[in-house]
Amino acid sequence: MNILENAKKRYEYSFILLRQLVKTDFKLRYQGSALGYLWSLLKPLLLFLILYVVFAKFLKVGEGVPHFPVYLLTGIVLWNYFTEITSGSIGAIVGRGDLIRKINFPKYIIVVSGCVGAFINLILNFIVIGVFMLVTGVDASWTAFLVIPLILELTIFALGIAFLLSAAFVRFRDISYIWEVVLQGAFYATPILYPITLVPAFAQGLLLLNPVAQIIQDIRNVLITPETLTLTEVYSTGFIILVPLGIVAIVALAGGLYFRARSKYFAEEV
Repeated sequence: MNILENAKKRYEYSFILLRQLVKTDFKLRYQGSALGYLWSLLKPLLLFLILYVVFAKFLKVGEGVPHFPVYLLTGIVLWNYFTEITSGSIGAIVGRGDLIRKINFPKYIIVVSGCVGAFINLILNFIVIGVFMLVTGVDASWTAFLVIPLILELTIFALGIAFLLSAAFVRFRDISYIWEVVLQGAFYATPILYPITLVPAFAQGLLLLNPVAQIIQDIRNVLITPETLTLTEVYSTGFIILVPLGIVAIVALAGGLYFRARSKYFAEEV
């Protein structure tokens, strides 16, 4: 009974701290802003508008793709979710240095709080996607529920990277610049702005082995149009899904173990 009570107290304290960190992050993020929390909705919408005009109207990239505006918006929202978790985590530990030196608490709460904040933004953005689907006449079916495990996969992958980046940044401050370059390259290597069918056939399978690309395509397939090409269709086998799932598992495990090993030194190094 004592073990259960101690566990309850420990995780109850962690939950309270997590809630307070999420609240604080939201207040600081939009402090002094006239529109405040609305920016969490306006930012992806404004980016979508610019990219849609350039790529769909001028370059005609989305021709032949059913419901391309929703198709594009969904890709942007999911990519922003991934980048918000990973990029936001880089300076998370260093930014909470004063708190870490004063209070003894599970350090992973700091990284998880950033993930929770990003997830709240994702929910708000998916409400906007739902409105776009209604306006543009997208016929949603029961397959839309498959979005839930796919979002979970993306969250686990992003959180694993977040643990790696946040712990590594404490010692190696170049990590932020390196990750910025990686994200820029990955953005264009992921079928967000363009249909994967525009890529040569031999490269489609390679691009879709990236878990982020696989997840975005699968969500588009189950939510917007079944015509969206997915990893299992490219390789004509369902077993190929084990490759991106394996990458997610390895990254999550490596990130968690590295963060745990380094967390005992955070108070001395931040």
